[in-house]
Amino acid sequence: MAIMETVLEIPAEHERNIFGNFDSNIKKIEKNLNVTMVARDGNLKLVGEAASVKQAESILMELLELSKRGNTITEQNINYILALSMEHREGEVVELDSDIVCRTIQGKPIKPKTSGQKNYIELIRKKMIVFGIGPAGTGKTYLAMAMAIEAFKKDEVNKIILTRPAIEAGEKLGFLPGDLQSKVDPYLRPLYDALYQIMGAESYLRNTEKGLIEVAPLAYMRGRTLDNSFIILDEAQNTTPAQMKMFLTRIGFGSKVIVTGDLSQKDLPTGQQSGLDVALKVLGGINDIGICMLSSQDVVRHPLVQKIVKAYETYEAKQAYRESKERRLTSAAAGKTTGKTKRRTEAPLRRNEKERRS
Repeated sequence: MAIMETVLEIPAEHERNIFGNFDSNIKKIEKNLNVTMVARDGNLKLVGEAASVKQAESILMELLELSKRGNTITEQNINYILALSMEHREGEVVELDSDIVCRTIQGKPIKPKTSGQKNYIELIRKKMIVFGIGPAGTGKTYLAMAMAIEAFKKDEVNKIILTRPAIEAGEKLGFLPGDLQSKVDPYLRPLYDALYQIMGAESYLRNTEKGLIEVAPLAYMRGRTLDNSFIILDEAQNTTPAQMKMFLTRIGFGSKVIVTGDLSQKDLPTGQQSGLDVALKVLGGINDIGICMLSSQDVVRHPLVQKIVKAYETYEAKQAYRESKERRLTSAAAGKTTGKTKRRTEAPLRRNEKERRS
């Protein structure tokens, strides 16, 4: 195969960001694409097979563009760009970077970091009800919160309502001391964290006092009609079918609903069916309902979290296959037993019939 050599010019102010600590980013690209990179006097020389060198060049140009836009290049960026490159989907990360959902109180832009997240954002913009399903760390709740706050700031909705099953196995709030808010707070902390980061504590408290932002357990949604509101149901895998139906029938005019959940982290009692499972089966064909399935590739936390999620996905797929195989074998064995019993029962009857005829 033809060996190719090319030289790229990397501006000095972007070198450290692109190369990573101790050149960790460059080393990862070298290892995955089997190319050699040598940095000297502001230039980066790439040597390897022609296809691999072109691939590496495309990745480095993407990283340079991200760096020029003020992004800090992380290991997650490198892993995701490499994964897309293997599927010949170069340039997608730069496209993602141009879609700013909103900004935090410190002015930091919130953007989708993967194609799955971008699809999730697009569905929220277009559909009245969106189900965001995926493992931990895929940004389901955080991006939904960002979209809710942006809609609230633009006066597209009058109110933000955040809810989740407060205690996974039955919502027995009486075991915790204090009033309702004190009992609920520990279970709604992830929602508060996102609110504080995006909106700021002062703005959140001011709007809460006015009743414009409401954080409450799912049990307290019963009997209400929620008009002109942006409603987020988090941890929906821990709802029962009755709770899910109750929640979805609260929606009024001018409202938008986001339901987030992780089907692999159910905390319901053994044998209890998840309301999220039922909803996905029942509502999948309705036009104004969007379903976004995020995967381990969309995890934007520490790279180790992505590996953990992937390992569990593989393990659970194997377990599901084994259980399915065992059920088939059990069913086949039961069928054979029934057939034998039937033949044993029928044999004496046939003999008796012959005796009567003779």
